[in-house]
Amino acid sequence: MTIGELDPAALWLAAGLALGIAELLVPGVFLIFLAIAAGVTALTAWAIPDLPIGLQLAEFAVWSVVCVVIGRRWYRDFPVESDAPVLNAPALRLRGQVVTVTTPIVGGEGRARLGDGEWPVRGPDAQSGTRLRVAHVDGGVLLVEPLAD
Repeated sequence: MTIGELDPAALWLAAGLALGIAELLVPGVFLIFLAIAAGVTALTAWAIPDLPIGLQLAEFAVWSVVCVVIGRRWYRDFPVESDAPVLNAPALRLRGQVVTVTTPIVGGEGRARLGDGEWPVRGPDAQSGTRLRVAHVDGGVLLVEPLAD
């Protein structure tokens, strides 16, 4: 190797480190698999110094696919448990909430107060002031049911 020539193993290792750092900065768990593939390619480039760049790129591509497939299967078989499973599903957070009918429910439709807002509701006929429970959310309409005794 001459002074002006760069070591391919070092370049692959640097790429792997850069991808690993990017994984920490970018949400998601995808770049870590590419970082692993770059690390394996760095080991191969170190073990076989005269490996052509085309084969190194092909090896990186193959290892990338293998690592992503293994990672996807891992996350499918061992899902990450969340302490807030409905965090990104605001409609699911409304289920079970108690509402107070503000406009009588007649013919299955009316309005009810939930928190500091008033929502359109569908459910059994009820007079103003009746307390009901949110069973489901359909778009912006709360589907309500009587409170369990």
